[in-house]
Amino acid sequence: MNDTLKKIPYLNLFLFILTIITTLIAGSYMEGGNILSLHDLKLGIPFSFTLLTILGFHEFGHYFYAKKNKISVSLPYFIPAPTFIGTFGALIKIKSPISNKKALLEIGASGPIAGFIITIPLLFYGFTKSTVIEINSETSIVLGESLIIRFFTFLVFPDISQSQDIMLHPIAFASWIGLLITMLNLLPIGQLDGGHIVYAIFGKNHHMISKIFFLFLIPLSFLSINWIIWGLVIFILMKTLKHPPILDFDTVLTFREKLIGFVCLLIFIISFIPVPFEI
Repeated sequence: MNDTLKKIPYLNLFLFILTIITTLIAGSYMEGGNILSLHDLKLGIPFSFTLLTILGFHEFGHYFYAKKNKISVSLPYFIPAPTFIGTFGALIKIKSPISNKKALLEIGASGPIAGFIITIPLLFYGFTKSTVIEINSETSIVLGESLIIRFFTFLVFPDISQSQDIMLHPIAFASWIGLLITMLNLLPIGQLDGGHIVYAIFGKNHHMISKIFFLFLIPLSFLSINWIIWGLVIFILMKTLKHPPILDFDTVLTFREKLIGFVCLLIFIISFIPVPFEI
């Protein structure tokens, strides 16, 4: 009995429950609910459920492929936060060295691919529930568009005019955040998912590629200040742009395995948002 209790991931469960609460509050606030009212919390369910589903698919993608490659890994830690969206995301902790390039590639790519796959149908459904509004001076925040967002805009609202904008349904907004998270994770920098993929495919050239893309955040910051903020956060959290070595660096990836990296590149391109927010 004691051994069973020790295996229960109490911290993971506590953080997940807390993140459910904070994202419910965030979603309720977006819908005009009273954040102090338990009754109004139900207004946040569509946003909370969608965002946590996307984050969950992303992190469990990493988790299952780490297990597949016999890498010791923690269950996902969801991170609650007193922010507009109620969370700082989620993460897993790799507890043992990664064995080879194939394992690193699969672990790095599985999260973004899994998250993207679940995001697309949620985004489409959210768009069908969204409404078209007239643009006016009271519009405070305008969300940036990626290629995939433009595609769904054309698909669902083909007749939208220049004087109109889309008021995203909470499910669509949470999906938009999911795409943003996927894009940021696929940046080929340091130990981000994109960094893992680049290290697995390009090996020692990773550090040069990582520095180039990190420096590229500077001109991007002239388009949106968000880029310099995210760059600083990435550098503070990782402390280095280098990637830690893996046990077997001599493994040669097959063409099919390298295609996984190409798929992730396509996801990055169609999810890329040059100006995420305009105020």
